[in-house]
Amino acid sequence: MASLKEVRSRITSVSSTQQITKAMKMVAAAKLRRAQDNILRMRPYAQRLGGILTNLSTLTEGAVDNPYAVKREVNSVLVIVVTSDRGLAGAFNSNIIKAASALINDKYSSQLAAGRVSVMAIGRKGADAFSKRGIPLVGDYSTIFSNISFDSVRVAAERAMDGFLNGEFDQVEILYNEFKNVATQIVRTEQFLPVEEKPADQMHDSALVAEYTFEPSMEEIVKELIPKSLKIQLYKAVLESNASEHGARMTAMDKATENAGELLKQLKLTYNRTRQAAITKEILEIVGGAEALASE
Repeated sequence: MASLKEVRSRITSVSSTQQITKAMKMVAAAKLRRAQDNILRMRPYAQRLGGILTNLSTLTEGAVDNPYAVKREVNSVLVIVVTSDRGLAGAFNSNIIKAASALINDKYSSQLAAGRVSVMAIGRKGADAFSKRGIPLVGDYSTIFSNISFDSVRVAAERAMDGFLNGEFDQVEILYNEFKNVATQIVRTEQFLPVEEKPADQMHDSALVAEYTFEPSMEEIVKELIPKSLKIQLYKAVLESNASEHGARMTAMDKATENAGELLKQLKLTYNRTRQAAITKEILEIVGGAEALASE
């Protein structure tokens, strides 16, 4: 059985840890509210713009040159992995890293063997994980989450888009955590480039019925709208991941605080039992000594 000093030391240590996890939970909750507001405002705009992008790519197929929809033989691949800069968020980062590794190993195994798979890591945890595995990293975007803005994400999106246009990458995919609620994050894999075109009977927002009017021209609209929509798509993924991170950290720290509380109960019970045993032993020694003196 541990000594009273050891148990007291553990109680102090666990109490300090509980205070830290409780504070981290409160900080994550405050950040989550802001991040959740941001993504809830962005979603309708991004979804609508994404639907228009898909419809335009289908409607203008053959009529307008759309370099972002060109399908080539997939010899080189870029995987955009959106993680976080910090840990202590449960399985938030490990789920994305596992999903990205599975995608690379299964879907792009031949490209990986030929050394034609690259990773764009948005978030320090993803950069650390894939650099250790020897997969080439494209750019350094590990500090985007320190000050999230459209401009910082736009730079990363343009790097991927330029790489696709100049033939450096034939396929670009994004993996991120989609925010559902505080306790649930869904790992999403989306094709970033080339822009997917849907069959006419699957077009978004009943585009067959609603006819588009192009001003100033179809060529100008496609030239301006498609790059903007791609940047918004990546920006939305970053905002989703940011909200998911704070939700995951809030949940993890809440559970850690509860576990610390349970451990404190056990330690205090152990402390009381150990103290009671020590007192009982001292009483027995005193009684035994008194009896020995009385018998002399």
